[in-house]
Amino acid sequence: MKKLFLAFCLLTAPAFAQSTMSASEFESYTQGKTLFFAADGRRYGVEEYLPDRRVRWSFMDGQCKEGTWFEDAGQICFEYEDSPTPQCWSFYLSGNGLTAQFENEPDGTVLYEIQAANEEMVCLGPEIGV
Repeated sequence: MKKLFLAFCLLTAPAFAQSTMSASEFESYTQGKTLFFAADGRRYGVEEYLPDRRVRWSFMDGQCKEGTWFEDAGQICFEYEDSPTPQCWSFYLSGNGLTAQFENEPDGTVLYEIQAANEEMVCLGPEIGV
C-alpha cells in the first residue's frame, strides 16, 4: 500500500505545481475521448467527452448519466441529469495525463487519468420494472 501511495504522489505532484487548465485547454484535451480515472489507487470511473461540452459518466458499474460541463471561476464544473448541483474540479495536465481536484469539499477527492487496456465504457439500458 505504501508503494501505491508513493506512486500516486509521484504521479500527481508535478500536476499540482502547474496551473489549472483553462476551459479551452480542457476541451482541446478531452474532446472526443473516453477517459478512465482512479482515486486512492483504485479505479473510480470513466467519462466520455462528447461534442458541445456534453459528457457521459459512469462509476464503471454500467449505469451512465448524461451531463454537460462549463467553466466557472477557473474551474471545470459538471452538471448531470440526476443532480442540479454543479460538481466543480480543478484540472491539471502532466506527462501522465489529467489530474483533477474536487473543489466542492475542503479535502476533495483527487482523480488521476489511467490507461484502460482493451476496455470500453459500458452503459446498460434503462431498468424496466414490471
